[in-house]
Amino acid sequence: MNNSRKLTEADVTPESIFHDRRKVLQALGLSAAALALPQTAKADISSWFKGHDRPKAPPGKPLDFTKPAAYQNDLTLTPEDKVTGYNNFYEFGLDKADPAANAGQLVTSPWKIVIDGEVGKPITLDMDDIMKRFPLEQRIYRMRCVEAWSMVVPWIGFQLSNIIKLAEPTGNARFVAFKTLYDPEHMPGQKDRFIGGGLDYPYVEGLRMDEAMHPLTMLTVGVYGKALPPQNGAPIRLTVPWKYGFKGIKSIVNISLTKNQPPTTWNQIATNEYGFYANVNPHVDHPRWSQATERFIGSGGILDVKRQPTLLFNGYADQVASMYRGLDLRANY
Repeated sequence: MNNSRKLTEADVTPESIFHDRRKVLQALGLSAAALALPQTAKADISSWFKGHDRPKAPPGKPLDFTKPAAYQNDLTLTPEDKVTGYNNFYEFGLDKADPAANAGQLVTSPWKIVIDGEVGKPITLDMDDIMKRFPLEQRIYRMRCVEAWSMVVPWIGFQLSNIIKLAEPTGNARFVAFKTLYDPEHMPGQKDRFIGGGLDYPYVEGLRMDEAMHPLTMLTVGVYGKALPPQNGAPIRLTVPWKYGFKGIKSIVNISLTKNQPPTTWNQIATNEYGFYANVNPHVDHPRWSQATERFIGSGGILDVKRQPTLLFNGYADQVASMYRGLDLRANY
């Protein structure tokens, strides 16, 4: 890399990767769908992305939390404005800046989560229940996007296993399925294929039961000391630090324990590109780009990035590799 060259947005996420990923969406007829939209729909889309008339998200409420030493470290944090201003949440648009610009009208209170399926005690909790039942802690985790950029984020939440245990899983529970809120009125990508990338909504994800019960796996309700902003998955999202970011489903309304492997959104749309496991692995490339290195979004200017090697399991191999002993990580990507 020529250090004298001025960095551009393409250095944060390489332009080839940014556009190649969207070829999957185009292959599904998204471009044709956009061209076929009636003029009124096109006007509607144009209005949505004016930006200036979108309601801003309210400031996040400060949270009470502890900082367990085991989950603090000296990694360089990605600044808050980058964590909240540069991410994927296709329910609010395809561009990295769209979620921050367009998620302000998402209604996050009241909010309920249903835990059901292969459990002895199905439960429904609202966010007040959750905040009272589960003490919060800050955990500084690496975050690695499948698009080959990365961050370090101080998430606030609690272990997913705590809420699963509350529902008393049965012996048939082998997987855990998650579902995002379905609200086309406030999540325009769910209403319009052009805005939402042609994905099937609501967004769904899943983990194997041992992955879900692992101590590193969190349900996250805050970041940088405050409640999650809508663009980052308010009021509650999944954080699994050894997996690619698309596994971190946002704005969760349902957690269901299942006997069979559940469908997941990106795996359904492009099975050969986005696997169910999605473990960060520098030795298994995406079919259209290398995963050997990543661009860390750092603490300098808005386009400050550092090229660095990708770590197996995103640096958490010591804690999680034993779960995959004997599993072919190339076939089960």
